[in-house]
Amino acid sequence: MDNTVYTISARGKKLKQPVKEYFETYFPNIPLHKIDSIFGFIEPTSLYSGRPFLRRQISEKDYQFLQENNIGLRIPFTNHYVSEKEYLKYKPLLQKYHKKGNSLIITNDDFVKWVRKDFPLYKIEASILKEIDSIDKINTAFELYDTIVLPMNVNNNTKLLERIDQKHRITLFGNAGCALTCPNRICYDYISKRNKVLGNSNLVTRSIYYYYSFILRRKWCMHKIQPRKLHGIKDFDIDKYYEMGFTRFKMLREHSGRKTGY
Repeated sequence: MDNTVYTISARGKKLKQPVKEYFETYFPNIPLHKIDSIFGFIEPTSLYSGRPFLRRQISEKDYQFLQENNIGLRIPFTNHYVSEKEYLKYKPLLQKYHKKGNSLIITNDDFVKWVRKDFPLYKIEASILKEIDSIDKINTAFELYDTIVLPMNVNNNTKLLERIDQKHRITLFGNAGCALTCPNRICYDYISKRNKVLGNSNLVTRSIYYYYSFILRRKWCMHKIQPRKLHGIKDFDIDKYYEMGFTRFKMLREHSGRKTGY
């Protein structure tokens, strides 16, 4: 029996678009019962990373639909930099979604320890931003995290994948964007720092700061510094990884204009 499950990216989703319609439009080949969770922005907070925070993507109505259909909410609190003071500030937000079936994607190990103590119902996944790309790193991360997202390029390292003991705790990318071929993912740290401002600003200030930090400035992305040919979204052979013992897959929505994923 095929027990694969998928976590779906809400990147690029408009807030007013119902999540059911979003699934049907951009991921029509994945049955609803196979969707384990969706990840994207909820309320404003400086805990995000991975993408610059501009506005919410998953609405309250979306969340209600997820709950009614046993689909988890995965919150990308992936910022590299989280102080205890900041954690305390956002405890009410953590409390709001503290429910079995929901999960957090985290990069900062101290943040994980605080959450474990106060919010034990959350499953915690190690973010791709941690760049866990060796057996030693995987085994160390297993001591703190429930599951791990491996970098996209690790999908091509069959020998490493075969050596992983607890494959059921690994999330592999089912498809991949620009990070697959990026020689130096400098954007990760840059976005973490800029989201400290974006997550604490009103929409007008946020938009101005975003324009200055991500449109006018170019040295935050390796493709802007050293352009390379991008090929859009690459689909991986999920059946191949399933036969190896992997069952958890992360799916991105294609951004055709930028030749990558959202």
